Amino acid sequence: MANSECCKNPPELSSSSGDGNVVENFGGLKAYIAGSLDSKAAILLVSDVFGYEAPNLRTLADRTAVAGFYVVVPDFFNGDPFVPESQPIKTWLGSHGTDKGYEEAKLVVEDLRSKGFSAVGAAGFCWGAKVVAELAKFGEIKAGVMLHPSLVTVDDIKAIKTHLSILGAEIDKTSPPELVKQFEVILSSNSEVESFVKIFPGTAHGWTVRYDVNDESAVAKAEEAHADMIGWFTKHLLK
Repeated sequence: MANSECCKNPPELSSSSGDGNVVENFGGLKAYIAGSLDSKAAILLVSDVFGYEAPNLRTLADRTAVAGFYVVVPDFFNGDPFVPESQPIKTWLGSHGTDKGYEEAKLVVEDLRSKGFSAVGAAGFCWGAKVVAELAKFGEIKAGVMLHPSLVTVDDIKAIKTHLSILGAEIDKTSPPELVKQFEVILSSNSEVESFVKIFPGTAHGWTVRYDVNDESAVAKAEEAHADMIGWFTKHLLK
């Protein structure tokens, strides 16, 4: 993630976006919430470096809730998402590491379980995919999805203990198709988990949450990935 590709096309953040609600404390973090506590399963969405106020991410949370899930999008950056013009990404990552994100994500999952959710899944975007990898390595979740992952290594994938889907971009220097295909080979040889890996033609890193809502083609590609993500969770958490 040292290259600048992961930081292209920053979204216009909006605290008022989405149809859900913001709560001050969910597992110790401020969070955007969508869906009903009466849902049969819960989903944790872990944002990219731009944080939980990204409108497209909240739209996806709303859509996932409509599919029957209780959805939590925590503010893992405590009001300090990455701002490209303010500092280099390496500097920002120094105080916003995925190791800390993983520890905080565990508390969110615990909070979900305390609310009665035995089936919990997590999806991570770019930075968030590494957090999902850690959750999946230690069996903290029942199913996971990584979308245009960053920082995820071959060793991470070898240690996965939960059902995992990886949705990658064809034009991606952060997690190029060659690496994603390596992930696929490793997962396919793991008889303990189910896996699904897909590389989307003509897409670039970040395409699932940083698309232009006025670009019909970009929206269609993002929505295809969203449908795959929701379908994966439906298969492994609701059935």
